[in-house]
Amino acid sequence: MYVVKFEDLNKSDIGIAGGKGANLGELTQAGIPVPPGFVVTAETYEKFMEDSGINGQVMDILDKIDINDTKELQAAAEEIKSLIIATPIPDDMTTLIIEAYNQLCQRVDEDDTDVAIRSSATAEDLPEASFAGQQDTFLHVSGNDEVMEYIRKCWASLFEARAIFYREENNFEHSKVYIAVVVQKMANADKAGVMFTVNPSTGEEIALIEGSWGLGESVVSGDVTPDNYQVDKKNNEIVNVTISDKKVMYTNDEDGTSVKVEVPENMRKERVLSDEELIELTEMGKRVQAHYGEPMDTEWAFEKGNLFLLQARPITTLGDDVEVADDESSDLGEVIVRGLGASPGMASGKVKIVLDIDELDKIKDGDIMVTTMTTPDMVPAMRRASGIVTDEGGVTCHASIISRELGIPCVVGTGDATGTLKENSGVTLDGKKGLVFEGISETKEEATQATANVEAAPIITVTEVKANVSMPEAAEKAAATGADGVGLLRTEHLMLTSGVHPGKFISDGREDELIDTIADKVQIVADAFYPKPVWYRTLDAPTDEFITLEGGENEPEEHNPMLGWRGIRRELDQPEILKCEFKAIQKLHEKGYTNIGIMIPLSQNPEELKQAKAICSSIGFEPHKDVDFGMMVEIPAAAIMIDEYIKVGIDFVSLGTNDLTQYTLAVDRNNEFVAKHYSEEHPAVMKLIERTIRKCAEAGVTCSICGQAGSVPHIVEKLVAFGITSVSSNTDAIADVRKTVARAEQKIILDAARKRLE
Repeated sequence: MYVVKFEDLNKSDIGIAGGKGANLGELTQAGIPVPPGFVVTAETYEKFMEDSGINGQVMDILDKIDINDTKELQAAAEEIKSLIIATPIPDDMTTLIIEAYNQLCQRVDEDDTDVAIRSSATAEDLPEASFAGQQDTFLHVSGNDEVMEYIRKCWASLFEARAIFYREENNFEHSKVYIAVVVQKMANADKAGVMFTVNPSTGEEIALIEGSWGLGESVVSGDVTPDNYQVDKKNNEIVNVTISDKKVMYTNDEDGTSVKVEVPENMRKERVLSDEELIELTEMGKRVQAHYGEPMDTEWAFEKGNLFLLQARPITTLGDDVEVADDESSDLGEVIVRGLGASPGMASGKVKIVLDIDELDKIKDGDIMVTTMTTPDMVPAMRRASGIVTDEGGVTCHASIISRELGIPCVVGTGDATGTLKENSGVTLDGKKGLVFEGISETKEEATQATANVEAAPIITVTEVKANVSMPEAAEKAAATGADGVGLLRTEHLMLTSGVHPGKFISDGREDELIDTIADKVQIVADAFYPKPVWYRTLDAPTDEFITLEGGENEPEEHNPMLGWRGIRRELDQPEILKCEFKAIQKLHEKGYTNIGIMIPLSQNPEELKQAKAICSSIGFEPHKDVDFGMMVEIPAAAIMIDEYIKVGIDFVSLGTNDLTQYTLAVDRNNEFVAKHYSEEHPAVMKLIERTIRKCAEAGVTCSICGQAGSVPHIVEKLVAFGITSVSSNTDAIADVRKTVARAEQKIILDAARKRLE
């Protein structure tokens, strides 16, 4: 499958279309206004690399380089890119791609219509990884020859130096990361920018919007300090408007290419977005967040008054922002530079001014990098710095996003830090307030260290607060929140990142390799949390998620995979895979990781629990004796029959409220026509949840929740009142959930005390 239109893709198609392409398909299907287009699939890239014979050459080059040697890394990247660009694309691929482009031209009624050629890596935009700016985008491409030329350049950009470095640092195998290419009708924007549907540093429920004139490239790249707007999502009140001096913009020149020009003098300090446009954007942001069920990072554009969404991905940088006193930096001396606080925290070090990519080697561990604006090529040096200061950019520019992801304090949009600050001078920066102080005295170093060591007083709760973990790479960050364990460790992503269908391991006689693959990845999570409990959920992948894996071509095509061959019902049909999973956990227990428990997903009958336990026993790994054994409650039948499951024997249950709500109400929350009817607070759903919690409490069975409802404060209060044992939430929500749990527990104690006094 070389080419797929947006309307035939959804967010589960990352393996086919990469993160960007899958999300553009999801938005299109959700009825969000998206310029039309298609995706040249990751499979096309993979076949091109293999059939041309250059894949082996590329891997040989990568095996020989030291990624921390900037010049060596860049030289290898250029060699690989040149090799890909010089290799012709086979005729059969070319024919199908050109045919798709011509159909797009007919659809918009334009000959050789201008398109954007955008990279979409298959590991891009995952919740635990941000590939922001690592691969290339080419604007205003038109005509068959140009489209083919720039698709090949997009493929080559998978091996930009910055992309190679990022994959190495985050343990993504080069051979397992492919690239799809988005071909999309150009939005010739009058104004454009970025919108976070929550504050990306604090998680506060405001729409944070940045915008500037012309194409959005100026905002994303950091070439301009954009206007900054904040809108309270509860009532659409515009709570903050900051108008910047917007010196440059990207627009179209006479031949249709994108060029950077100076903004006309009368527009530089003019407000970009009206109140009406801000509310329209905020409403779209709320709609997108509700559709995805999580905060989103989006790119938008207004063209002749019409709003378009150009991209959406989960926010990857949410985390706990340690609150410190307002006057914390007041004793640090004279403020010499002011800007926008883009990544919270304090940092001290020597100033190193970087005005050219060739100067990156001067950044040593602990230095303060000062530059006009960071680029993706600077990421290796950014990792060595203790703080970042830029002349341009807003809180959604490259420097801000990457600094938050790396946990480095950052101040952006200072205007002239590169001219004001002196090379090798000592400074202290406050990445929350956007201030840079002169000098590093002993007092300042102590203050900085004290600030770095500030910890909020721990909140103690009887109800445990755990983390949901999808990928091993996210375990360390989740554990750092102080979570009481992992309430849900999903298997699906472990297998998707391996690139091989579990059934293929079995059919090839490689069961031991499958066992090791699972065990090695689960061990990373168990290590991060040991000795706290980690609940491993066995495989629950809908067929449409595994079809793109090596060996996945035999997956059946189902009309509704969510209601199809998945969960324990599938694993009992393929017991050899389930047995390998059990053996992997057994292997870890034998190594001392006895904190891992097993739970089965999507059970509708206690007989399934019996059969799963029998398979586990058959390998000499006894449920309840050797390992804690539990189940998900995601189907109304399981909640209604929880008494019967308890009789069969379970150590714990976890309520999967996302599926439980859908199955109870017969509502697909991803379908825009009925999503408004989706509510975890529907009385029927809450009755099933309450019944499960109370029955488990009576029987002494641990009961948790791992669905979206576990992150909603007023629902959490009800769960605590019902007697739930633990609440498991996404990493970014753990601190807030713990506060909510503490308040709920205190309320119960106070209410009980008042009754005794009456």
